This record gives sequence, C-alpha cells and structure tokens, in this order.
Amino acid sequence: MCDYSLRSVQSRPAKAGDMLITSEFRHSFSRGFTAVGEPDVAVCVLPGTELAFSDDAVCDHPFARLFPRMFGGIGARLARFRKIDQEITDTHHDALEFANGKVVLLTRLRPGQVATVLQLPAMDHADRKIVEEEHGPRSAVQNHGRVAGS
Repeated sequence: MCDYSLRSVQSRPAKAGDMLITSEFRHSFSRGFTAVGEPDVAVCVLPGTELAFSDDAVCDHPFARLFPRMFGGIGARLARFRKIDQEITDTHHDALEFANGKVVLLTRLRPGQVATVLQLPAMDHADRKIVEEEHGPRSAVQNHGRVAGS
C-alpha cells in the first residue's frame, strides 16, 4: 500500500477529505504523507487516489534553494497516486503522476506541502481484503459507508 508502511512507522489508510502533509519520518530514510495533527502516523494512499496540492507541488533539487523558479518546480497541483518500477526491488515505488504528465517519486517531494485527498479509487474485493489485513476491517470503508463494487 505504501513503501513506508513496511518500516517502523505507524500507518493508517487515507480517507476522502484528508488534509495531508508531505513529511520526513523519524527513524526512517523515507518520506511520505502524514495527516494534519498526526505527525507520527504515515497515511497510506492507494494507487488511483486523486490529490490536490494547495500550491504547485515542488520536489527536491540540489539547486532549488538558490533558484526555486528554475529547479524543483513541478508546475501542477493535481495528482494521482501511482506505483512505478515495481519489478525493481529495494527501491521506492510510490509516486505521483501530475496533471501535466510529470511523474515524481513521493520521496522526492519537498517536506511541508499540503494536499487534500479528493477521491479514493474504487476497490474490488481483493483490494478491500488487503486493506483490511493491513489496517483492520473498518479501514476500507471509513468515510464512505460502503466500498465501490460491494
């Protein structure tokens, strides 16, 4: 579900309407999302989840601090969560595909950016079972009352 859910970081699934912050996790080399008010809990996002950043998203770049308009800017606010390069082991797979076509690893996003979960993907029975195994039976239907396809 998310790269950082497999590490020593407490996690929970994303819910529609969540306000998320790009964050660095203590005791981890990974970055991901936390919810406003929950800085020590990683929020796991399913592939297909749609997000809207409060400002144009920015990723880390060695020259971004010196020339922020030239380096690191993504030029978009809307994104869809994706898994990439899954055939490659021992690497991060969580990424965002932005409305302008840019694909950025979640670990490359600059910490402190705010995004809102606009829409969760429809889940079939197999997806729901995975979420329930990782986070408990109620997590798959939080904020929805039911899951699409049920």
